[in-house]
Amino acid sequence: MNREKLMKMAGSVRTGGKGTVRRKKKAVHKSTTTDDKKLQSTLKRIGVNTIPAIEEVNIFKDDLVIQFVNPKVQASIVANTWVITGSPQTRSNLPLFPVIILCFPGVQ
Repeated sequence: MNREKLMKMAGSVRTGGKGTVRRKKKAVHKSTTTDDKKLQSTLKRIGVNTIPAIEEVNIFKDDLVIQFVNPKVQASIVANTWVITGSPQTRSNLPLFPVIILCFPGVQ
C-alpha cells in the first residue's frame, strides 16, 4: 500500500489526538436533556417562582434589543435571579423606540 494512502486512512478513524483509541465512527452524545434537568433542579434549589401573564420581555443592549414574545418568566427575589425562557428575536433599537415611548409616556 502507498504510505500516503495508509496515513490518510489512519487519520480518518482516529477521533481524538495522538495516542487515542481508533474508532470506526464518532459517538454522538445527546446532553441537551441532561443539561435541562440540571438547570431545572438548580432553579428549584434556588426557589424560583413563575410569574404569570407576561406578554413580552425586552432586553436592551447598546444597539440591539433582544425581544421575547410570550416567554415563561421565573424569578427568585432572594437570589436576585431572573430566568426568561422562550424564543428570542434580535432587533435594532430604532424601530422599537416609538412603541416604547407610547407605552410608557412618563418615561423620558
